[in-house]
Amino acid sequence: MDRIYLDNAATTPVDKRVLEAMLPYYSDVFGNPSSLYSYGQEAKKAIEEAREKVAKALGADSDEIYFTSGGSESDNWALKGVAYALKDKGNHIITTEIEHHAVLNTCRYLEKEGFKVTYLPVDEYGLVKPEDLKKAITDKTILVSIMFANNEIGTIEPIEELVKIAHEKNVYFHTDAVQAVGNVPIDVKKLDVDLLSLSAHKIYGPKGVGALYIKKGVKIHSLIQGGTQERNRRAGTENVPGIVGLGEAMELITKNLDSHINKLTFLRDKLINGILEKIPYARLNGHPTKRLPGNVNVSFEFIDGESLILNLDMAGICASSGSACTSGSLEPSHVLLAIGLPRELARGSLRLTIGKENTEEDIDKVLEVLPQIIKRLRSISQIV
Repeated sequence: MDRIYLDNAATTPVDKRVLEAMLPYYSDVFGNPSSLYSYGQEAKKAIEEAREKVAKALGADSDEIYFTSGGSESDNWALKGVAYALKDKGNHIITTEIEHHAVLNTCRYLEKEGFKVTYLPVDEYGLVKPEDLKKAITDKTILVSIMFANNEIGTIEPIEELVKIAHEKNVYFHTDAVQAVGNVPIDVKKLDVDLLSLSAHKIYGPKGVGALYIKKGVKIHSLIQGGTQERNRRAGTENVPGIVGLGEAMELITKNLDSHINKLTFLRDKLINGILEKIPYARLNGHPTKRLPGNVNVSFEFIDGESLILNLDMAGICASSGSACTSGSLEPSHVLLAIGLPRELARGSLRLTIGKENTEEDIDKVLEVLPQIIKRLRSISQIV
């Protein structure tokens, strides 16, 4: 059975060109980048070339890019690093109710460490209201962390406007852009963000590597203590193949970004319109237009999301009911509850995220199979 993969928000397949770029650094150029001999210096050069590629893709300077093990570490570093660096100035952090758990759980950890956290609500589409941020900032606020685009419902936040509000009060602004990088244009200078997190495996790169953009002049403590790697800010022997893969993935995805966005948007809209036309009692979650180009999140009344995912899998379609990081949880999505969905409807949610390998034929197949599965599940449901 040919499988249709529609869970690209969870992870993407590694682009063959990315893999080819990485392979020499597993065996041929295997030196430690901290070593002075040629093997080590070749590896160090590869890291710096990758740093240039990531910086160019973001509109940053190369010395503002720091490599990490992925989005979760980048988020942890941004929040904990700023919190501890500025604790003498204040102890208040602002985030939202719909953040990824890498941010939410880090904030909960910091609350145990004596920091105060405000969790901003969102509207029915998942948008943060700028006036809510304005009201929440106090003279003790040191950091605002608001995601660029939501990983479950795809809503894109008004980051530029929110950054201006924070900066008017001299407060740092961090954005988790793990889902946005490679799906929307990002220029950190234009956005004026102070910190930005990204991950390679969401953009057809390898798992286990990411980056944190730290604007020049930002005060931040290190998260990992040890050697002098990453200009004394992030200790540990570098993951050279992974970093090379991230650099290659960033260069490839930004080179054809406009056509990538156009393709995904076309397939997304076809899928959304088809689902809403063919399936009664279906609801689109997230903003209808201010959303990621490949994100489709719908809720179905009288349906259990887990049963839906398993039935789709049996039909050869890979999908999810929300964030991959909480797929083992029986609780409904915190994001869907935050936008006001009743728990029963939130449990009947389906996330289909489109990637560059998907075709119009894939979408046609889903629109053929999904209504049949929904009809069958509803016929045996105890809720109906």
